[in-house]
Amino acid sequence: MDVRLIKISFKDIGSIIVELREDWNPKTIDKIIKNLPRRSRANRWGDEVYFSIGIRVEEENSRVDMEVGEVAYWPPGEALCIFFGPTPVSITNKPRAYSPVNPIGVVKEGMEILSRIKGGEEVIVKLVERVD
Repeated sequence: MDVRLIKISFKDIGSIIVELREDWNPKTIDKIIKNLPRRSRANRWGDEVYFSIGIRVEEENSRVDMEVGEVAYWPPGEALCIFFGPTPVSITNKPRAYSPVNPIGVVKEGMEILSRIKGGEEVIVKLVERVD
């Protein structure tokens, strides 16, 4: 089975590899992939890194309760969100999105760099071709 991956690079810090879970939100993932690569600037919100990718997608199987390592698309901000711990609206030690997001995948490599990312950091998102 083919596994689609994206690489999210943060200048001077490193990169993460995200495995896209096309069974979760295929329309969201398809639209994002068709519009890569993208450049942006990172923002921090608790233990979440997010950044605008300027791609408009409607809600699809959206939720607010997330797991550590999940990556999602946030429709109101046209942004990707990477969850690695509690956010300001968390009610437990798990991540919680500000408003509903479309989960698209999970971080497979690089989780350890996320806590070092600061607001304003340059971000590049691109598709990585790899087959299982």
